[in-house]
Amino acid sequence: MILFVDSIVVNEIPPLRAVWAPIGQQARIPIIAAHDVRVLTSVLNIQSGDCVLHISERYRQADFQTVLRLMRTHWRGWHIVLFLDKHSAQWAKASRRLARQLGIQLRWLPTACPELNVVDQLWRRVTDEALANEPTPTLVATAQRLADHILGMSPGERRRQAGILSDTFWLRRVLH
Repeated sequence: MILFVDSIVVNEIPPLRAVWAPIGQQARIPIIAAHDVRVLTSVLNIQSGDCVLHISERYRQADFQTVLRLMRTHWRGWHIVLFLDKHSAQWAKASRRLARQLGIQLRWLPTACPELNVVDQLWRRVTDEALANEPTPTLVATAQRLADHILGMSPGERRRQAGILSDTFWLRRVLH
């Protein structure tokens, strides 16, 4: 089973993509002074479109290790190959050791190549759909809105949005 993992930092300021206002009136854009964040981590199965999500306050070793355990619980009994970047939480010796203990093979993506990570491609599309131009009442609500949007998608839609179904997907031959 081939999985990809990536995280996105969520803050209280919505991404601004298009702001509409009546002709002659200035559009109002909320400015929030808070600097708190949440991190939404997604693990995506490229064959089925199934996913596991985890929301945390930060993304440290312990958070990644929780994600590894969630993966192993969700995909119990499967041989797992996980593609990921070299984020310090993921590259940490304790994280790599836990992955080995759980029977998860780690495959490192090249540095500065986000186009190879399908979850990164998914983030680019769903943040616009789920969060753009609409402030949410709390940071937790913002992260949950994004998670709910991803979970509300069909597995096929997640695969399409992530670019897995594209003729130019770099692992296309593995899927057939």
